Amino acid sequence: MEPLVDIVVEDARWEAFGLESLAERACRAAAEELGLPPEGFVLCLMGCDDARIAALNADFRGKPRPTNVLSWPSEERGAEGDGDMPDLPEPGRPDDPEELGDIAIAWETCAREAAEQGKPMADHVTHLVVHGLLHLLGYDHVRERDAALMEGTEVRILAQLGLSDPYS
Repeated sequence: MEPLVDIVVEDARWEAFGLESLAERACRAAAEELGLPPEGFVLCLMGCDDARIAALNADFRGKPRPTNVLSWPSEERGAEGDGDMPDLPEPGRPDDPEELGDIAIAWETCAREAAEQGKPMADHVTHLVVHGLLHLLGYDHVRERDAALMEGTEVRILAQLGLSDPYS
């Protein structure tokens, strides 16, 4: 079975943490919840540090500071109407999966947030990987009903993984 997630590790702490297996499990649960065949898709996830994500955040969003997760969809899939479902992609073949895009996640920010929220880092990172994947699929949280749709979808996916609602 081909992996859904290609991993690029720029910070060795992610390797020791087990980012690859955590991300694969989270993304497969998300695909199943959305009725998408995991073998039809691929995405790239980079585990980096705050300095790297701050540079990416400055380059792509004009915000020269670290953040927890960034996403770059391979194409625009967002819904036109506030709260409408995004236009989910058609799967590719297992030997030629549809590329969803790229996600970057930062070690220090994730560790700090998990500690501040009093939750295991694995739970927080799982949530952020799911969040990043949903952005690749066209979900967003800028408009109010879009945010409600995205958060509700995240909560359902995380519940499948045995994790509690991160928004409660």
